[in-house]
Amino acid sequence: MKRRVAKPEEIGIMLGWAAKEGWNPGLGDAEVFHRSDPAGFFVAEVDAEVVAAISVVNHSADMAFLGLYLCRPDFRGQGIGYALWHHALAHADHRTVGLDGVADQQANYAKSGFVRAGSTIRFEGTLTAESDLRVRAATPRDLPGLIDLDEIANGYARRNFLNGWLSAADSRRTVILETASVCTGFATVRKCQSGVKVGPIVADTTSEALVLARGAIAEFPSDIAIIDVPAENVALCDALQALGFDETFATARMYRGPAPRTGSNRQAIATMELG
Repeated sequence: MKRRVAKPEEIGIMLGWAAKEGWNPGLGDAEVFHRSDPAGFFVAEVDAEVVAAISVVNHSADMAFLGLYLCRPDFRGQGIGYALWHHALAHADHRTVGLDGVADQQANYAKSGFVRAGSTIRFEGTLTAESDLRVRAATPRDLPGLIDLDEIANGYARRNFLNGWLSAADSRRTVILETASVCTGFATVRKCQSGVKVGPIVADTTSEALVLARGAIAEFPSDIAIIDVPAENVALCDALQALGFDETFATARMYRGPAPRTGSNRQAIATMELG
């Protein structure tokens, strides 16, 4: 078995496997994911064939996020994925490492020092697109302010990721909420294999979060909207359920190392793969 850093084109393979697992990744995720930390994506080869993958993306000097931990079904149970897991975690060095993992793997993650800090709930439903005079499309000039808001929300900086994630693309748009000419929140929407996902949503209140979500949906109207919400954000969970959204999936948010201090403006996360 050979373990190595993934090539850019292999990020697409990883996301293809994720799609088969029902994770429904975004259509334009591969390029942004790779840009976040090109050295943070790993694969395992057997007889020159890629059979397992994982990402450990270093967002800042203190924080990394683990995701895309996948192994081909015909190579599971052989220790290949677990060996790659340890190989990839070394990339984080001293950093705290976060992950959103399926609940039945918590015990395995705990063996590597991960401690549960909460959960993330995936909501799926239909959200009516609505315009609001306070909401407009983000521009490159807005990026520094949006990155600062995101750092308050998540408790750590992730500039490389956000510089790609918040930039407009064919399958991704970001809108901002302005109050008295000051940006107070934002939301990103991206096309996925099924429907669209809205995240992150950074806003001071639940009502503002919904205003941003509706404004984001207006960029890519869809009958299926997916929003990944931290379980402790009871207000937004309740609001989405009142709108007819269903809880379709949940993950355990875990950290190896000190958990970051999140802000009250963190309404929904960006991705379960990169945080």
